Amino acid sequence: MRAGSLGLVVGCLLWSALSAGAAPPVAVPARPESGAVYDALQRTVRIKQVALSPDGARVAWVESVPVTEGARAEATRLQVLERAHPERPPLRVTASPDGVPCAEGSLAWSPDGRRLAFLSTAGEGTARQLYVADATGTGVPARRLTTVKGVLATPKWSPDGKSVGVLVIEGAEDAQGPLGPAARETGVVRESSPVKRFAVVSVEDAKLRFVSPAGLFVYEYAWSPDGARVALTAAPPPGDANWWVARVYAVEAATGETSLLHAPRWQVAEPAWSPDGRQLAFIEGLMSDEGNTGGDVWVVSVPERLAAKVRPGEKAVFGGKVPPARNLTDGVKASATDLFWPTAERLVFAAQVQGESALVALSPKSAELTVLWKGPEHVTVSLARDGVTSAVVRDTFTQPPEVWTGPVGAWTQATRLNASVRVSVGEVRSVTWTSDGLQVQGWLVLPSGSEVKGRKVPMVTVVHGGPAAGVTPAFNPQTVLLAARGYAVFLPNPRGSYGQGEAFVQANRRDFGHGDFRDVLAGVDTVLGSAPVDPARQGITGWSYGGFLAMWAVTQTQRFQAAVAGAGVANWQSYYGTNHIDTWMLPYFGASVYDEPEVYTRSSPINGVKQVRTPTLLLHGERDVEVPASQSYEFHKALKALGVKTQLVIYADEGHAFRKPEHQKDRFLRTLDWFDANLAPVVPAPAPKVRAPSR
Repeated sequence: MRAGSLGLVVGCLLWSALSAGAAPPVAVPARPESGAVYDALQRTVRIKQVALSPDGARVAWVESVPVTEGARAEATRLQVLERAHPERPPLRVTASPDGVPCAEGSLAWSPDGRRLAFLSTAGEGTARQLYVADATGTGVPARRLTTVKGVLATPKWSPDGKSVGVLVIEGAEDAQGPLGPAARETGVVRESSPVKRFAVVSVEDAKLRFVSPAGLFVYEYAWSPDGARVALTAAPPPGDANWWVARVYAVEAATGETSLLHAPRWQVAEPAWSPDGRQLAFIEGLMSDEGNTGGDVWVVSVPERLAAKVRPGEKAVFGGKVPPARNLTDGVKASATDLFWPTAERLVFAAQVQGESALVALSPKSAELTVLWKGPEHVTVSLARDGVTSAVVRDTFTQPPEVWTGPVGAWTQATRLNASVRVSVGEVRSVTWTSDGLQVQGWLVLPSGSEVKGRKVPMVTVVHGGPAAGVTPAFNPQTVLLAARGYAVFLPNPRGSYGQGEAFVQANRRDFGHGDFRDVLAGVDTVLGSAPVDPARQGITGWSYGGFLAMWAVTQTQRFQAAVAGAGVANWQSYYGTNHIDTWMLPYFGASVYDEPEVYTRSSPINGVKQVRTPTLLLHGERDVEVPASQSYEFHKALKALGVKTQLVIYADEGHAFRKPEHQKDRFLRTLDWFDANLAPVVPAPAPKVRAPSR
């Protein structure tokens, strides 16, 4: 495929603003105009993964393919670019014999940098299977290596290039993880849960061999440099619930004997071996969501002989002495998110630092830090074997993602997939303020034209989920749609967020809705004192933990004139007994709801619901297991009984993260409608003209 551009113009994303002193317009439904903008934005190319070959010669990425409403799943395509010949069109790698788009991804380079392992839904059924393809342009079709009835994830080549590791859930094709829609349960609720195991697939004969014990659910793994061992983060099943109590293990690749390496206090992720195989690094910290990593960098020594071993099929009960681990970034005001160990003298980690992204080098001996690059943007990183050459996906609030390659911080743009995308918003500011003695940071995106003297615009505060997460400047349809509609968008990183070290992340433990919400309000005050924002037209929204804070906000203050709460928690006490991932609550609340119910009570919005006057829209997925839809039902029923303007929308067959394109669109546009109806928006201009992409 070509290295060309999207060929899409989103030229007039801003509706004209009211002139100072003009009479307020009649509220206009957002759908016709905003729908066109949303459709245009959805045709930007999203880059879901980037992978640099070990020798740095080739870069591969996964890019989205626009889909129409009603599609079963989003289509993606795999592209490979020779870095020495950037003028040549990328090579498309696919398992689809006729080139029909399907869901392909989870790229992994072979050690020699000539082959790609990946997962694809090409062929019969919808389950992803493992394929290996030549990435040098020989024209040899991809070869299928598995026919697993179940779920495959995370292929990684063994160091000798003879096999590919993979995570497998057998016989459970409906296991979609905590973000997906729950399988319906009737009759006697099953006590057993599917187990995700580490397996090895031979490239020569396509034979699959399970390696890790049947009693451990594996979340992540990493091959040792000699291929003799594999490091695991794992826990006993149920897997969706027990990620928060996962430990670090080493499994012998030949025999499956498994040993405990580290029993963390908090959560662990991103295992990475030292080049000599004698140490293992990982990220540990208070994390509220699997896959949303943030914490300190730790290292543990791995002895040649390990005790407390267990073989596949045996019950995973471990004892014996666990090697001590060292925290190399204790007290550092940053949150590590990705981890690499390219050379003996240098670890490299990606991080969030005060709302910005950074790449940092770390000495495993002295713990000395060197910032390699830092900037106000969102980046996804892949490093070559030398630890210097890299490939990154870079995007900002106003710039869609593109692939860049080169030495860290000295990148050259490799793709121009979204070169024709134009987003018209105003100034973007990093805002800092003090709350309860803490320094807090957030982002403010102003609409275009807000610099007009005397004009004040409405503002929507968007609270991120988590709470262990952080807002970095990423290209996001919601931010663009709100700013294009004439709203200022405030995105705070209150206590509990990544970006300022572990102490800041843990500052809202046993205090949900109190200190963190004071941080949000103090941030709103700071914006009102420094930006052309109307204090009488304030909205608040969020999803998941952000949905909880939106519910909490309307029970605590009348400062917001409209609220939209998505997948929010109204009652922590009822939530504890009805969600499927309650293990996450123990490190945050410090005890179960049965032992200390008062901690849950003081943070539950339902207990302050009689104070609500704010029009509140509630959105939820029907089959959400992370936050059951009953939470929104509970809040909605109370608001109706109290005569508060409200609406509840339940999206059929959706989980915590929406997957159907028509539901994603409705969620965003319905949110705009709600704010328009309650915050007196600006009058929309004609819909933008969109040129079909040339593909």
